[in-house]
Amino acid sequence: MTSALARAACFALAAAFAFPAAAQQWPTKPVRLVVPFPPGGSVDPLARLLGTKLAELLGQQFIVENKPGASGSMGTAFAAKSPPDGYTFVFVFDTHAVNPTLIPNLPFDTAKDLVPVMLVGTAPMAIATNASKPYKSFGDVVKAAKAKPDGVTFGSIGNGSLGHLTMILVQQAAGVQLVHVPYKGGGPMVQDALGGQIDLAVGSVAVIAPHVKGGKLRAVAVTGDKRSQSMPDVPALAEQGFKGFSALAWWGIFAPAGTPKPILDRLGAELQKVLAMPDVRKTLTETLGMDIVAASPEATQKFLLGEMARWGKVVKDNNIKPD
Repeated sequence: MTSALARAACFALAAAFAFPAAAQQWPTKPVRLVVPFPPGGSVDPLARLLGTKLAELLGQQFIVENKPGASGSMGTAFAAKSPPDGYTFVFVFDTHAVNPTLIPNLPFDTAKDLVPVMLVGTAPMAIATNASKPYKSFGDVVKAAKAKPDGVTFGSIGNGSLGHLTMILVQQAAGVQLVHVPYKGGGPMVQDALGGQIDLAVGSVAVIAPHVKGGKLRAVAVTGDKRSQSMPDVPALAEQGFKGFSALAWWGIFAPAGTPKPILDRLGAELQKVLAMPDVRKTLTETLGMDIVAASPEATQKFLLGEMARWGKVVKDNNIKPD
C-alpha cells in the first residue's frame, strides 16, 4: 500500500511539472482558429490579424478555418467538441450569448463546454438613417413613431441579433413601436438603408461608419453608454433620454473545456503582447471601432454569463424566434 501511494504521489508530482513544461513547448504543430462565420464581417479579420501575429511570436502556423452557420453556433459546436489539447480555439461574436436561448437544442452547453481565453474587445452599435430622411436625432425617431405607430422601420442583421434585441429594449423604454425588417447580413441591410427602403439601420460601427463619413447615411445614436471613438460626434442613447443604457457588440476567444490551464495562460499572455502592438491597436480601434478590453478568463466568463442572462430574458419575454 505504501509503495502504491508513493507511486501515485510521484505520478501526480510528475503531472504537475509536465503541464507547465508542455505549455512552454506549446505549440509544436499548427493551431486551428475556428471562425464560426463566413469571411468578411468583423470576426474573420480579427482572427486572421491575431493569428498572423501569434504565428510570428510563437513560430507555428495559426490557421483560420471558417465554419459558418446558425448564428455562429455550428462552428462553435465543432470547437466545443474538439480535443482539449490546446490546438483548437474559437473566435466568437456577441451572438454567442444569445444563441443558448434563441436556438432550441443547441448541441453544446455555452457556459460549461467551452472555457474562456479572453474577451478581446467591445464596441457600440450605430443607429443610422439615410441622409435624405428627416431624423436628425433619436429623439426625432421617437417623435415620429409616437405620431404614427408602426410607421418607422428599422433593419437588423436578423431576428435575435443584438441589434434587434437592443431595439426591442429601446422601444420599450421609449414607449413606441417600430417595424423590424430582418436581413441576412450587414451588407444587404446597409444597401437598403442607402436606397431609402428602410428608415433606420442598426449595425456595428465598423459597418455603418464608412457610409456616415461618406455622407450617405446619418448616424443618430450609438448604443454604448458613451460615444464611440470612431464616431465622436454621434451622441450615445444614454445622452438622449436613455440614462445608463448600454448594449455592446463583443469579440471573445474560447477553447474546449478541459484544455490545460498552463496552455490557456500562455496563449493569454501572448495575446496581451499582440494587443499591445501599435499597429494592431490602430487596426482594431480605427477599422473595427473596438474598445480593446483584453480581459482575464475569469472576467470574460463573468461577462459572458451576464450577457447570457440579459439577452436571454429579452428573447424569452418577447418570444423571439430565429430566422
